[in-house]
Amino acid sequence: MPFISKDWRSPGEAWVKTDEGWEKLKVLECVKRKRCISECSSSSDTEIDNENSDTDIPPHCHITLKCTREIAGFNGLGEAVRRLDFRSSVRDGRRFNYVCALLRLLVSGKGITSLPGGAQRLLLQMLEEVATYVSDSQQNINVLRGLVQQLRSLVNQENQKCWGKPLGSQSLWEGHVQTIQRIQNIASQIQIREPGPNIRPKLHDLPEECVREIILKLTDYKDLESSASAWSLMAALISEQRVWRELSHYHFTKQQIDVILDKMCLQDTKERHRNWQAIYHALRKMYGVPEELQYAEILAFCRLCRCLF
Repeated sequence: MPFISKDWRSPGEAWVKTDEGWEKLKVLECVKRKRCISECSSSSDTEIDNENSDTDIPPHCHITLKCTREIAGFNGLGEAVRRLDFRSSVRDGRRFNYVCALLRLLVSGKGITSLPGGAQRLLLQMLEEVATYVSDSQQNINVLRGLVQQLRSLVNQENQKCWGKPLGSQSLWEGHVQTIQRIQNIASQIQIREPGPNIRPKLHDLPEECVREIILKLTDYKDLESSASAWSLMAALISEQRVWRELSHYHFTKQQIDVILDKMCLQDTKERHRNWQAIYHALRKMYGVPEELQYAEILAFCRLCRCLF
């Protein structure tokens, strides 16, 4: 927040209120200047554009570790989400699952109720962006349905409260209800559009070897189970031990697999007699799926510059 009184520690910054919160005036002017430069140079050669893109600073958030008299030692969730540009990351296929995992964590339980009003509004804007992206891309519909179900249970819990107003401000809660209603309407109106009859080849036209190679590229067991329920040929291919064996070796180390084999008394059995699907689920329950393998891109923290990116 800006300094209200005359303070010798004040840097003399001018602050402007935007839709996403308070921003420094010089930061907004710098962003506008960069935008004008990029628009003017859009007609230049592609080589120059590539050189300029290499010098662009990625979205990052500086983390304050120590509290001093001049610097407040706290880091807000809403500020971090805004500076890391999570809302634009929704439309990035490599970051979509990670952003949705964060949204599930914040929406479940009492996560959203403990956030300030600005963070709540930003969270629901991200959820609306997820719904719009899923509706446009016709992908990850099950992820959107899970988030909508959590939002529906959140509204029911808040409306059943006897004391106080839901989420503090009544006007803020009314705006949240309208946003949640728009998200539910988008989710309910999604219809899978099948490709036209003239588009060839389709998945059913591919040979069995190609379908097997597609299945071997899947890294989530839930996708395998969903594929098995969608098509009988995929169900037959997914039941092969090779699929689960390669999935186990992809997610877990040889030492972890040996521990499970000893526990299941399968160390001395031959390879073809092992039930790799049961072995994979035993590994998943004991060790869990590594986060760096579960998501294509995750957050990282630089200890040198103390920035989250």
